[in-house]
Amino acid sequence: MIHSLCYRMTGSMADAEDLAQETFIHAYQNLAHFRAEARFSSWLYRIAVNQCLNWRKRQDRQERLRRDWSLQGGQDRQETSGCAPQVQEALLKLPSKQRAAVVLTTYDGLSHAEAAEALGCSETTISWRVFAARRKLKRLLKSLEKSEAGDGPE
Repeated sequence: MIHSLCYRMTGSMADAEDLAQETFIHAYQNLAHFRAEARFSSWLYRIAVNQCLNWRKRQDRQERLRRDWSLQGGQDRQETSGCAPQVQEALLKLPSKQRAAVVLTTYDGLSHAEAAEALGCSETTISWRVFAARRKLKRLLKSLEKSEAGDGPE
């Protein structure tokens, strides 16, 4: 019943499987919060719906981000056409915990509290990881820019 709901909410079998699994994990982790005032299945449905709604919000944010990156005006486009691959390359060079913090907060639009919950650490840790990652990204992007500038004709 949960998988079916998730499939109807997403239209994707793979996403439905992931969301159904996340629903059961979330329910298990929060079993102590279940109040027997309602039926267990109603509580489980509510968790599944929330998982699906959050998934949709993340999808919408990612789509807006992709659109924003692709719609950078005329003259800016020429200067930054190679920007997205450079950023991706730099992201992949970050330590995985820093990369996860940046992706969740910057690309997926989660708050530091939400990212901390998702990664199982404190908000302070997320803030530190994002700060350190941005500093490293800045350094990495500058070095990529210098190496590309050196490759061009003089």
